[in-house]
This record gives sequence, structure tokens and C-alpha cells, in this order.
Amino acid sequence: MDHDQNFKNLIVDYPHDAIALFAASVAADVDPDARITPIRQEQLKERLGDRFRELDVPLLVEWPDGRREAILFVIEEETDPGRFSIHRLAHYCLDLAAGFDTERVVPVVVFLHRGPFRRDLRLSSDSQDHLQFNFLSFSLAEEPAERHLDSSNLVARLNLPNMAYRPEAKVDIYEHAMRGLVMLEPDHGRRAKYADFIDMYAALDENEWAIYRARSAKEDDMAVSFRQKIEEEGREKGREEGRQEGAHDGASLVLLRLIALRFGEEASTSVRKQVDAADLDEIMALSDRILTADSLEDVFR
Repeated sequence: MDHDQNFKNLIVDYPHDAIALFAASVAADVDPDARITPIRQEQLKERLGDRFRELDVPLLVEWPDGRREAILFVIEEETDPGRFSIHRLAHYCLDLAAGFDTERVVPVVVFLHRGPFRRDLRLSSDSQDHLQFNFLSFSLAEEPAERHLDSSNLVARLNLPNMAYRPEAKVDIYEHAMRGLVMLEPDHGRRAKYADFIDMYAALDENEWAIYRARSAKEDDMAVSFRQKIEEEGREKGREEGRQEGAHDGASLVLLRLIALRFGEEASTSVRKQVDAADLDEIMALSDRILTADSLEDVFR
């Protein structure tokens, strides 16, 4: 599972909610009307040149009326705290500060799992400190899920399965996460995308999924109806892909049989590979061409 990409997508899709949850101590400084723009890798490369070190996508917070200076939020997901490098993060933040000519950089690290990590960096001599660096941290595995069960923050609701809760409450947590998705996200495409996010991190087994369905069905739960619709769409897509694959395989067999009958020899391995690589329309065209071709080479020319 690519946790880094999952959280990168989450932060880019819901930057206001991400800052509000993961950087709560400074989130009040970001007005609702502030414009938040993910900084693309191309921009980073252009600004930082060879110093560019790719972490998660930084967020540029700007005030349209220009009354406040922009802030750069660097929100990094770190799955295993033991692998976290504060030196790398500090270097990256200094590069950003220099590249964007600002001192308003807020580093935030979101830890998916529990574990110790270094919280600050200090460069000093015997008599004084010369550089001090620290960051905001948010440990999902240590955050009580019960604080966010009915939150209006979608990033918090989606991450309920990653938070701390009693094992017997797992189905309840899934239910609150999925209901939050349906209530707070009107876009159907994003609903489907983050329903998969919830499923991945909740990892319900068959028994837990059956309990969830049975319990929620009694309440006529919209989230269950939505999830079932996604599943049905997935099954229909699978059936359609199966039908197309069956038609392709059948047409391939017919084409290979026609080659044997028309030219008096079984198709070679290379010819079979060409047939397998062709789509259904191409196979039908090749079958038509056999009727007038003088040689096998003419068929594939």
C-alpha cells in the first residue's frame, strides 16, 4: 500500500481540512477565505534547482486581499516513525524558505504508526545554540477516534480507521467514517475514491462487513446504500471486462484457426503474440484480410 501517495492525494484534495486537523495549533491563522494552492513539482524544481528534495506536496496559503504574507505548509506523511529524518525535513524547509524568499514555513509530520521519533534539531557550540529546528507532529495511531466521530472535518472522518479505538469498536468506526464521507463530500467520483481509502485502512473482515451491513440496513443508512452502489458498479465493470475478454479470446482462436486453414500451417509463436496483443477490432480486421491475402505476411502488413 502506497501510504505516501494516499496521503498526498488526501492533502491536495482537502487542504483546508488537512491543515485544520494536522496543524491545529496554527490553523486558526488560516482564514476560511484564504487561497490554498499545492505547489507542483515543476515549480519546486524551477525554484530550488539541484537542491530539490521531494517530500509531500507543500501547500501555499495566500490571502487574496494581500493583507497577510503567504505561508508555506509542508505536511509530510511518515508511516514508520523510526525511519523519520529530521535532518532531511529541516534541509527541505530551509530550501523552501530560500527558494520562495520567505521565513513563514510550517513543517508538519503526520505519523501513521506509533513509535518514538526525534522532535527537534539543535546545532550548537559549547556556549550557545546556532540553529534550532522543530516541527508540528500528529500521530494518527495515538489520536482518540472518539474525538472525531461526528466531526465536520472530512480528513478527520476519513482517518477514523487510522486512529486509536477499542478493537470491538471497529465496525462503529467504519460506520462513522463512511457516513462522514457521504455527508461531507457531494462529488460522486471523490466519494468512490475515498470509500476505497476507508476500506483500505479499516480492513474489515467478512464477519465485520456483514455486521456493518446488517446493522446499517435496519437504519436505512445512506452510506451503506452508497457503498453497495459502488460495489455493484465494480461488479458490473468486472462483468463487462469479462465479456470483452471472452470475446477477444474467442475471436483470437477463430483467427488462428483461419490462418491454419488458409495457409496450411499452424501460426508461429511470433504470430500468436501479435494476435494476443491486438484488440478486438484489430482481430476482426485481420480475419477479414485473410480472405484476400496471398500470404501470412500480407495479413499482418
